[in-house]
Amino acid sequence: MKLALYLPNFRTEVTLKELEDCTNLAEELDFDSVWTLDRIVVPESSDRGELQYSFGMMEGLPTALPVAARGTWFQGWPLIPWLAAKTTKVRIGMSITDTPYRAPGVLATELATVDHLCNGRLNVGVGSGWMPEEFAAASASHIFPKRHKHVRETIEIMQGIWTNDIFEYHGEFADFGPCGFGAKPVQQPHPPIFFSGLKDPKRSASRIAKYNLSGWIGIQDTPEEIKTWRTEIQRELEELGSSRSVDDLEISSMLWFVITPVDMDQTPAGKVTNLMVGSAGQITDMLKRYKEAGLTMPMFWPPFADVPTAKTLDDLKTLKNEIMPKVDAM
Repeated sequence: MKLALYLPNFRTEVTLKELEDCTNLAEELDFDSVWTLDRIVVPESSDRGELQYSFGMMEGLPTALPVAARGTWFQGWPLIPWLAAKTTKVRIGMSITDTPYRAPGVLATELATVDHLCNGRLNVGVGSGWMPEEFAAASASHIFPKRHKHVRETIEIMQGIWTNDIFEYHGEFADFGPCGFGAKPVQQPHPPIFFSGLKDPKRSASRIAKYNLSGWIGIQDTPEEIKTWRTEIQRELEELGSSRSVDDLEISSMLWFVITPVDMDQTPAGKVTNLMVGSAGQITDMLKRYKEAGLTMPMFWPPFADVPTAKTLDDLKTLKNEIMPKVDAM
């Protein structure tokens, strides 16, 4: 298993020093990657539990975000070049970039430049977004009904710009003639692209298969759900006649993570199940189940509140030095 850290940049209160400390430790512990979260706004209606949809459009979650509208979180994308300058080994990425908030050509050229800033350590996560209120704040309300198509066009444009000296595209969201777009990414043919899917395994699988993507990222997926995602992705690869297997892909999920002094109730409760919240023994056992299910890169996500960063740092050390040796030895 590769270890990934989801930085807590989306909190009601967080400091750059805390994000830097988490990143430095991840690099010291030889984590594979660190990721930031893409959040542009928290509507005031969220504070009242009155968002149009539940968090991530996922069943069982509230129509609210876990961060206050008047919070002082940091947007994930500007942190990426900052992380490039702060690190030398760990890979960096944003999980995930909501493409409808960005012009595809601009995003592609910015990512190529960042890949140079980090000397070829960039991961690219893409998805459609889910919150109409955020689309409005990003001047993208008109894209919301067609947001999945926007992701497809963005992937096509990124791959085209990154692999051609001159590229043109004629679609619904971008329409331009032959152009050069500057420096190509350090990574060839381009940085790995991860697709984030939360609800529809077949849709995610078809994107990964069709566009030859590097992996998939989910949220709070049980070992049983990981098996389902892998099965769907393998089926799509076979139907498209691809020579690739799901075993060639990185399968990841963002998992809320806290080591507790006593066992926690891990009774299945949908997306709010304590999958990676529990005693060291419980987390060890769950990671073994994930490994057997085919999760290749758990993404450890510190809580939104009530757990100091110092506690998270200690938990990461315990995870790397005491828990993972037992998981790796299975």
